[in-house]
Amino acid sequence: MRIEEELKLDYKDVLLRPKRSTLTSRKEVDLEREFSFYHSPKKWRGVPIMTANMATCGTFEMAKVLTPYKMITTLHKYYSLEDYKKFLEEFDNPDYIVYTLGIRDEDIAQLKAMIAAGLIAKFSFVCIDVPNGYLEKFLETIKLVRQLCPEHIIIAGNVVTNEMAEEIILSGADIVKVGIGPGSVCTTRRMTGVGYPQLSAVIECADAAHGLANNKGGYGLVIADGGQQYPSCIAKAFCGGADFNMAGSLFSGYEESGGNIVEKNGKKFKEYFGSSSNKALIEFYGNKSAHRASEGRYTLIPFKGSIHDFIQDLFGALRSTGTYIGAKRLKEFPKRATFIRVTQQLNTYLEQYDQGQ
Repeated sequence: MRIEEELKLDYKDVLLRPKRSTLTSRKEVDLEREFSFYHSPKKWRGVPIMTANMATCGTFEMAKVLTPYKMITTLHKYYSLEDYKKFLEEFDNPDYIVYTLGIRDEDIAQLKAMIAAGLIAKFSFVCIDVPNGYLEKFLETIKLVRQLCPEHIIIAGNVVTNEMAEEIILSGADIVKVGIGPGSVCTTRRMTGVGYPQLSAVIECADAAHGLANNKGGYGLVIADGGQQYPSCIAKAFCGGADFNMAGSLFSGYEESGGNIVEKNGKKFKEYFGSSSNKALIEFYGNKSAHRASEGRYTLIPFKGSIHDFIQDLFGALRSTGTYIGAKRLKEFPKRATFIRVTQQLNTYLEQYDQGQ
């Protein structure tokens, strides 16, 4: 047993210091980025924000909405081969959708079926998603998927430490998904005691991943996955070195989101639940195995209407961050950012303000 005493930070623990800026308008801040990758020969350009691969936001309907904004939809794991055939007959933009699988034998079997049917070629991205990226089988699966999909941009996670970020990239992934337990409906930290403050995890994993580069200009990348309560959290993640941001709750509760609409006391709500919640385990896998505990929760969030207003606000908020710190491009956020630690007293005040106390 050992104890690490080095300071670790979540998004709520910091603010961004404003700096002198030559920008005259938020319109000058460019939110698009272009990436080359460590393994894949592909290049990608767009706004590097994506939905989590959850049933409440990683949907075909969401992909149709987000693609015109050049944002990515990470599709959930529960679609069948027939579902994909029908969807891909009418959708043909591989740069903004991600095929997701786990590490079960059934997941690999469906991936092979997708390849045989010519469907996986309609995706630029493949995501290998597990809650615990420290398993040996997870690394073996990355190597196998790289063999099966040599040209694809492979995302893999989740982990929170620098040595595993490097290991995942060297095993065949291009992008590491960073985050264990920060999500609003994830209960891993409460149930298992395992986790890592998200901002520090992003900073440390990004530093490790960016240190791996090939001779063609590609390098390891990271996604900040989870824990973003507000657009400011996405800005802080980018400032901490995240190349992409992935969020679940921010993209849930909308007309275009997954989940059923529920009416209570004359008000509309939408379902929101974690991928390891009892609801997800029973609905998509048929049961919750006796050997496991639920590490996610089910909740209802107020129905938010159409997602288009949120996207406008999100883009506007990020551009505003750029003007405050003097960054004309999203790529410049880490170079221009200075974090200021805030006190616990301020955190308590902000939490009470959010709750209307």
